[in-house]
Order: sequence, then C-alpha cells, then structure tokens
Amino acid sequence: MKKYTFLKYIVFFCFFILMFTTKTQASEKKFGIENFPDTYKPYLYELKKKHPNWEFTALYTGFDWNLVVSQEYRNDKNLVPLSYQDAWKCTDYGIYNIEIDAGWVNASKKAVEYTMDPRNFLNEVRIFQFEKLSYDANTNTKEGVEKILYGTEFYNKVVSYVTSTGQNITTDSKYSSLIWNAGIYSGVSPYHLASRIKQEVGPFLSHSSISGKVAGYEGYYNFYNIGATSSTEKLGAIKNGLQFAKDGKNASESVKANLLIPWTTPEKAIKGGAVFIGSSYINLGQNTLYLQKFDVNNERSGELFWHQYMTNCLAPYSESSGIYKAYESNGMLNSSIGFVIPVYENMPEYSTESPNILEQDYEIDVKEMYPDVAGNLNVRNGPGTSYEVITTINRNDKLTRLKKGIQAGERWDKVQLENGMVGYVFQSYLKEVPKQAITSIKLSIDNNVITKGSTNKIQIETEPQGAVGEIVWSSSDMSTVAVDESANIRALKSGNATITAKVKDSDVSSSIEITVYSPVTSITLSKEEVELFVGSTLKLSANVLPEDASNKTIKWYTSSQEIVSVDESGAIKANKTGTAEIIAKNSDETIQTKCKVTVKELSNDFTLQIDPSLRVEADEISNINIEKSTVEDIKQLINTNLVMEFYDYKNNILEDENNVGTNSKLILRDEQGNEVYKYVFVVYGDVNGDGLINSLDVLVIQKHILETKLISGIFLKAGNTSKNGNLPSSLDVLKIQKHILEIKLIEQ
Repeated sequence: MKKYTFLKYIVFFCFFILMFTTKTQASEKKFGIENFPDTYKPYLYELKKKHPNWEFTALYTGFDWNLVVSQEYRNDKNLVPLSYQDAWKCTDYGIYNIEIDAGWVNASKKAVEYTMDPRNFLNEVRIFQFEKLSYDANTNTKEGVEKILYGTEFYNKVVSYVTSTGQNITTDSKYSSLIWNAGIYSGVSPYHLASRIKQEVGPFLSHSSISGKVAGYEGYYNFYNIGATSSTEKLGAIKNGLQFAKDGKNASESVKANLLIPWTTPEKAIKGGAVFIGSSYINLGQNTLYLQKFDVNNERSGELFWHQYMTNCLAPYSESSGIYKAYESNGMLNSSIGFVIPVYENMPEYSTESPNILEQDYEIDVKEMYPDVAGNLNVRNGPGTSYEVITTINRNDKLTRLKKGIQAGERWDKVQLENGMVGYVFQSYLKEVPKQAITSIKLSIDNNVITKGSTNKIQIETEPQGAVGEIVWSSSDMSTVAVDESANIRALKSGNATITAKVKDSDVSSSIEITVYSPVTSITLSKEEVELFVGSTLKLSANVLPEDASNKTIKWYTSSQEIVSVDESGAIKANKTGTAEIIAKNSDETIQTKCKVTVKELSNDFTLQIDPSLRVEADEISNINIEKSTVEDIKQLINTNLVMEFYDYKNNILEDENNVGTNSKLILRDEQGNEVYKYVFVVYGDVNGDGLINSLDVLVIQKHILETKLISGIFLKAGNTSKNGNLPSSLDVLKIQKHILEIKLIEQ
C-alpha cells in the first residue's frame, strides 16, 4: 500500500489567488541550546552529549502556536492515509473519509498539532527533519547517497529510460551518480534529494511518474512529482506532474532553460528538479524538511502557510528516518551537522502527543518513582518499543509519573525526568519511591514583625526531601496570632505569639516567634478647644486608639511658643494673649490632632470668685454635687460682677431649673455683652451630657468599648470615673451601675 501522498506545489511563477494574508514580525535565529525555551533544552542537551559536533539554532518564528495550528488545519493542506485510525483523520461532517487524493484524506487537528510540535521529534532519528538541506562537501558523499537508496530498485542501478519514440536508452551512470551531481549543481544536499525521490515515487522504477510510458506523456520524467497537484481524474496528479516536466505548465523560456525543461531524461529530471527545490524552497529560507512542509519562516518575502512542498503531514517524520540511516550506515553521525528548529509563542506546557496515544488508556497518577532495573532503562517518546529512545536512566535516577497506563496488555507510563524530559517507560520497570518520615522541620517568614489585621504565610522546609507526614499547626496565643492548617497566620492584636509546626504522632517540631505591631489609628485630646488667662496652666491628656496600639508615645508641639508653650507631658502654659494650636502626634508622626488655645488677659475691673467646693482647672469645673446640680445651685457658688450664661452640650440655653451636665458651658460676659471667659463642666459618670447618671450612660460607654459608636473630648474624661487617665472601660460601667443602685456613689 502506498505510504506517502503525491507532492502538492504552487510554483512561484504561476498566477494564484491568495486565500488570506498573514503579517507578523520577522523570524529571528538564535544560535546555541541556551537560547531555546526550557521545554526544548533537556532533549537538545541529551543529543549534544551523544553528538558533540551537532549544532542547534532556534528559529523564533514570531507566530502564536494557536494561530499556526489554525492556519495549517485547513482543507487539503495536510493529509494522512485513508487507512489510518480516526484519531489521525478529520471527522468533520461532509469531510470524513472523503479522498483528497487517491487513498489520502484530511488530517485531524490533533495530527496537525502533533506533527507541527518540534518537541516531539528532538531525538536521534527524527531530529533530521530539522537538518539544514544545503549541499555540504564535508558530509555529502556519493557512497552515502547509494546507502540511502538501499532497499529500492534505484540502489546500485545503471540508469535506463524510454524516449518519446519508444526507444530504450541505457546510460553509463548510476542513479546515485545522477543524484550526487544534481546536489552539487543545485546546491542542495544529495542526501535530501535521494530521500525525496524515495518519498515521492517509492522504491520501484515502474512508478508512473518515472516510467516514461504514461499515455500522452511518453518520454517525460518527474522524480520529485513537482507540480503533481491533486486531481479527481485517473492518474490526474501524475499527469499534472508530467505536464510540468513537459513545458513547466507554460513557464517562460528562461525559466524552462534554468530548470532544464523538458525533462526527457532521468538526468535532466533529477538535476532540473533539484534546481527547482533549491530555488523554490531551500534558498528561500525553507531549508529543512520541516520548513518545506510547514511554511512558517518569515525570512522570505510573501505570504506564509501556503508555499508547502508536500501535503503528507508525516513526510518530514518519515524522511528523517531515511536520512538518519544514511548517516549511520556511512559512519557520519558524529560529523558536524547543523539543525534549525522552530519555536512558537504560547506553546503548550507539554508537547502534543501522537494521535495513536489515546486518553482512555491512561489515568492521572502523579507519584515519585524510580527504575526497578539492574542496568539501564530506555525512555521513549511513545508507549511502545516502536518509538524512539530519547534517553536512558538507571535505578538511581528519580522520576515523576504523570500518567499511569491502564492499557490492555503491555502497559506504559508517562513520566517526567528530573531534567524536565517527558517520555514513556514500561510500567513493570517502575516502583514507587518509599515514603520517608519527616525528621526535621525548619520554619521561616519574610518578616517576624507583622501588622495587625494582615495575613501572612509561614514557609516550611522538611527533611529529608520528599518525606511525608501530617503537620499540625498551633499558636501560643490564638487571640494575638491565629494560624490555620495551611500555615496562614493572621495578626489579631498587638503582642507576641509563638507559632509551632509539629509532625503528628512524633516529637519532631519547630517554632517561630511572631510580633504583631498595632499602628495608631486615631488620637483624641481631652480638649479640642480651650480658653486660658495669661499665666494659667492646663494639662492636656491624649487618648490613643486602638487600645492595643504598640506605641502610644505622644509628641507635643505648639504653633506659637510665644502664645502658649507645651512640655513633653502635654502640660501647657498661657504666655501671651492670642490664639495658637497645640498639636499631638504619634511616634512616627503619621496621625495627629489639634487643640485650639485662646489666651486672654483678665481685667482688674472684673471680679470672679468660685466657691472652693467646685474644682477649677483652667477652663474646667468639676466636683459638682449631683444632688445640687441645677443652674440655680451653681450660680450660688459663683460671685462675680460679670453676666453668667449657661448652655448645654448642644449649645441650648439652660434655665435656672435645668441640670448642668458634662460639656455644659458657663460663659461670662461684661456689660457690653463681650465674652470675657468660658468654663466647661465635667460630671463624672454623665457621658451623654444630660446632667444625670443613669442607664443611658451605661449604654453609651458599652458602645464605645465595642467601638460601635465612639465618644470623644471631654466625654471621654467624664467616662473615666476612676480619674486615672485611661479610656472608659467595663470597670467604669460597673461603677456607674453601682451609682445608679446607690451601692456606691461616684466621687466627683
């Protein structure tokens, strides 16, 4: 049965209509294995180890892999034998098993992907589809050509042929000589020409393309099937090729002369066809079998994906074997040979597998394995001994099984070696690596000091490598640093905690100390605005949130040292009349708040005496008798020639019968109505300003503690019933409750 399809050419001097136009950046060549993608390198290094004189060049096409596949997966561009299994054939409706040429049908997308992925063929045999096809006097010999022809009727055969008149002519030359001379004449490797002839007309001299006996084309020969485009007519493709041999399909006289047309002898056909191959492909940048099949090198001018020498998508694969055997039999495998290998963008992680490899024959089973052999074990590029060996390993080489074979009969596993190579190994020669217990743990983290509210991950290293065991994580203080089973930690509050990883049911453990830093989020002052007389002093207090802030240090500043000064404890002194700001900042000065200070001069014309039963500190009045806290009661304790006005915390006027509460204000005015001074009242336990101490105050403080509704300013001071400078807490709630129940009254 015929193995290969006829050649399918579109000659550069013919008129044609382009089906599409593709533009891309120019191809770029990079010499040396180090310039290949990582998925290529292990295979090329393996070849370099066997053949130090081989050289590899990466051809970066600039094409996206999916684009290339989509352009090649088009009707009639890539064919496979009709006899192949369905995985190789296009099964689209209306196309399945429709013969494009006798015995040939359209290839499946998977077949196109497999034959186009260069990584599938980076082994000692199939690499030759990437061999440079220019003539090389150092490696090409006539004897080598003869060896390539071995097994065919061309081998060691003297050339004879039939003329157009039916005369039989016998020459003095052998086919190997004609091919050898054609290579020198055209600049094309004669090994490539010999392989091409075997590919196109097979092993028999009786093939219609070279018999000289086809009716209407007697005495014409076409050894490379140039111009043999597909046709539904009987022998249509062959006749198209012989028409080209006869007149170049109406080519100009200069073109025919260059190609030695008409091809009325085997010598002219072999030599002229070699010139065509060289000028139409090899000298245009398509100087490998692969690039002649897949038009992806943008070095030549013109459109891509159409100037392709063959339609059999497996032609480069098949012909590479013949070239390899020629080199091998001629003892030239260790000579200097250059290879040009395409690279595409966005290629799959692993090379596309042969359509012969069926997904249902495998199951995902990723495990560490080792070869269970006494000597070496072959790793092949497919599941069977018919596939090429890509490398050998021994019992000391670890590998990872990617897929376990569940095929009927002989089973093969897909594996990945430590150097990245992927291949297949006979399943019976593999054993799972014994699991080792963890003997030591090492913990690490980028920074042991983490910010409150952040999430981090602790890194863990176990010894020996590959050992197994269940790790149990714990925190010495889960309220400070919480840890989950995946070693993720979350900083909950300021403080320190020890995170421990322990191997379950063993004494193996390791710990790491974590410090949680809680940054300051806000600062509130005991006063936001204050009035002082010249020479008076006042101690400002600052409340820092959150309560667990790591550093509550406050830095104090004044906008005018001349008007009001402040020391490091927050004590201020009124120096001169005017207005200034006292500024409180946290230690790293990222948060700040201000208090407006107005300094006044108390005139000698005014009299003001406040009963000692009231505590007066700067502009604050406290120590109010809860039983006598009305405006009228307070007036009785103040002797002044100024007009007194009382206001509640909302700046509403308080009448004599109204209670004075926290943040109520006493404003003293002269006869002209000018404000002379202002006092603010503090009633400890009254945090809502109504002058009473009851359950409403309990609720206000509870909301503040839970941070659902914060209180500020002088209300914070009133809520601190212990008068110790702290923020209101549950202790203050308890004191207010005892006051309400008259168990123990709050001291004012």
